[in-house]
Parts: sequence; structure tokens; C-alpha cells
Amino acid sequence: MNVPEQLFFTAEHEWVRDENGLFRIGITDYAQDALGDIVFVALPSVGDELHQHSTFGEVESTKSVSEIYAPVQGRVVEVNGELETAPELLNSDPYGAGWLVVIQPIDLRATETLLDAEAYRALTEG
Repeated sequence: MNVPEQLFFTAEHEWVRDENGLFRIGITDYAQDALGDIVFVALPSVGDELHQHSTFGEVESTKSVSEIYAPVQGRVVEVNGELETAPELLNSDPYGAGWLVVIQPIDLRATETLLDAEAYRALTEG
């Protein structure tokens, strides 16, 4: 399982990358593997407000439908439109082309409440 050291994680299997004060969010390699072949993704719109721990989208696979939870609070500034026609990017490149949204966080210190790579590995391997 791939767990990049520079990312932050949630217990619900989302990741966060701090990109100069904007937070790019996606689902983890562990999550995409557990879901199986992803066939549809529902995401919020640019301008939507996300509240920490609340749902902001869904991922549908051949196995199930799973909700996506906001790891931090903020406003959506970018949505990965590629996922509309190529949801399988979540399977093939969850930390790259398979990102979900970019948000402007309310609090730049919000990542302090998230898991680091070591803690996320312990959660998923334990």
C-alpha cells in the first residue's frame, strides 16, 4: 500500500496535500483498493463550503457506494472534472491525477488534527 510521507490522512481514508495554503484532497490507495473498480464519482461545485467531517461527495464502485468526508473546513476552489469521464483515475493514480477537489481552508493549521503517514499506516495495517 502506498502512503506518501508528505501527505496528511483521515481515519476515513482521505488524504490532504498542502499546496501553498490550498489543500488538495483525494482518497487513499487503501480506500481505492478496498472499493474495487470505481465507476462513478459525485463531487461538490466550485464555491461550495465544506464542513470538517461532513460528506461532500460519493464514490461508486462495482462493489459499493462510499461517502467522501471533508478532512478540513473550507471553500471549494477547484474540482477534478476529469473524474466525470474517467472515474477510474481514482484506482490508477489516487495521489496524482485521481485527486478530487482543492479547497481554501478556513484554518491553515487544520492539518494538525489529521494523521501523518506513520499514524495512517498504523491504522490500516493494525
